[in-house]
Amino acid sequence: MEIRPYQESDYVEIADLFHASVHSIDRTIYSEKELEAWAPTPPNYEFWKARLAEKKPFVAVKSNTIVGFIELESNGHIDCLYVHKDFQGLGIASSLLQHLMQIANDKGINKLHVEASKVAMPLFKKYGFELLKTNTVTLRGQSLTNYCMS
Repeated sequence: MEIRPYQESDYVEIADLFHASVHSIDRTIYSEKELEAWAPTPPNYEFWKARLAEKKPFVAVKSNTIVGFIELESNGHIDCLYVHKDFQGLGIASSLLQHLMQIANDKGINKLHVEASKVAMPLFKKYGFELLKTNTVTLRGQSLTNYCMS
């Protein structure tokens, strides 16, 4: 697996990965309505094209397939960490997070923070992130729970 900077040609594949990853979450964790609010069907490719051009994520690629991505903002905020639904449980999220932590260190960013989903919280805990508070976010008429961690 290779981790590389985002390329403009990646946006459709990343938007599809995001959508499929969210919609693969067990419905006992988030409901179908919550998942649809989080990742509407179909993906809005123009939104993703503009977002990714601004955020410039790091992209994990395996056999010419994008298998994950992560975003780091200049203030240390991790805005997205998603792994392709068919490649979960293989250490890709850990590799992306380790890569991002090294980049942050190289840039002198000494504090990272994230709003982690219920499914992502254990990974961030594993890497030393502490729970600061539980959030309820209203998105497209649905209330979703996530966790501020630092």
